[in-house]
Amino acid sequence: MSGVAPESNPPTAPTNRALIACPSGPLVIPSVPPDAASSIRLSLVIPTYNECKNVGELVKQLTALLDPVVGDKYELIVVDDDSPDRTWEVAAEIAVSNPRVRVIRRQGEKGLSTAVIRGWQAARGEILAVIDADLQHPPEVTVKLFAALEDHVDLAVGSRHVEGGGVSDWSLPRRILSRGAQFVGLLLLPGVLGRVSDPMSGYFMVRRSAIAGAALSPLGYKILLEVIGRGKIRSIAEVGYVFRERTAGESKVTWRLYPQYLRHLVRLRLTTPAAARFIRFALVGLSGVVVDMAALFFLSDPHSLGFGLTRSKVAAAELAIVNNFLWNDVWTFRDLVGHQKGARFKLRRFIKFNIICGIGLTLNVVLLNLQFNLLHVNRYLANLIAIAIVTVWNYWFNLKLSWRGSAV
Repeated sequence: MSGVAPESNPPTAPTNRALIACPSGPLVIPSVPPDAASSIRLSLVIPTYNECKNVGELVKQLTALLDPVVGDKYELIVVDDDSPDRTWEVAAEIAVSNPRVRVIRRQGEKGLSTAVIRGWQAARGEILAVIDADLQHPPEVTVKLFAALEDHVDLAVGSRHVEGGGVSDWSLPRRILSRGAQFVGLLLLPGVLGRVSDPMSGYFMVRRSAIAGAALSPLGYKILLEVIGRGKIRSIAEVGYVFRERTAGESKVTWRLYPQYLRHLVRLRLTTPAAARFIRFALVGLSGVVVDMAALFFLSDPHSLGFGLTRSKVAAAELAIVNNFLWNDVWTFRDLVGHQKGARFKLRRFIKFNIICGIGLTLNVVLLNLQFNLLHVNRYLANLIAIAIVTVWNYWFNLKLSWRGSAV
């Protein structure tokens, strides 16, 4: 959905009446639909760009499938990025005779993911969905996805990688590229991409309540990453489907989508709640370094107390651990403490924190010596690498054992 559209002619009167205004402002889904009195249950967004040859057939198939299941309580929202082939006009002509269809002609913004969000912002349904306009997503799967949402899950995803799924006649390089992109995503965002078998899917339904209020910031085509990464998705169902080859129109997939995908992964990685928590943990660790250095100087310096270096280092390290624990307890992991605020629970968390950090200190020394003595890495670089590894160690195990495991 990219490119520059030439200047378009004004729409005719009937199609003009069929168009609805495009939402603007922040990419946030409202918790209450624009028409709160509406009884719409399902809002299915169809993002388009130069799909005039496909949109009519897609609407025809979807209407035939959804009418018996949802009745008149669904809507199909075509969001067109001012296509040069005037897809928006074709869709608007359909909307004149089909009351289920609503059309947005989007001007000034482009991109599939943001088109989907703009459609959801205008949607009136409690279930929000997306399907490609090119018929590569088999329309009949919408009924299965809707049934999965009716089973009280937050998100139902059409997957090419579960039973009943597949990728039709994809070439080997295309399969490798798709799986490689998924693997990179799993490395960067295991908590997001690891929740579904096909995180690259663009065919899914989600409850409005699961993403309402989240500040969305997508890049490229992979809107599902944004939904899982920023939404309140507690339960997920997957429905297999076979990805079809396009029969009309031109593919929008180009090499430029892959750098966008990587940028999107990095952006999500840096802005997820887990990343924010890790940053707080690292900042607390820096404060511990200051405490450690100050205490070591005060205890061991000949012009101060003049204690032995080993005793001073042990005491300084323990003071830093106490400092770090207190800050992490009231700041980094505050939301995980919950009702466990008594002295007994705090002491239990502190003991676990002390043990994990003690193991981390030993690991730090071992890594430092291995790098310096065996690999001949510069001592300061080796120390920095060791600190980075141990910081991840301390964070992960304290997250899993000291705070989330404090009730065990």
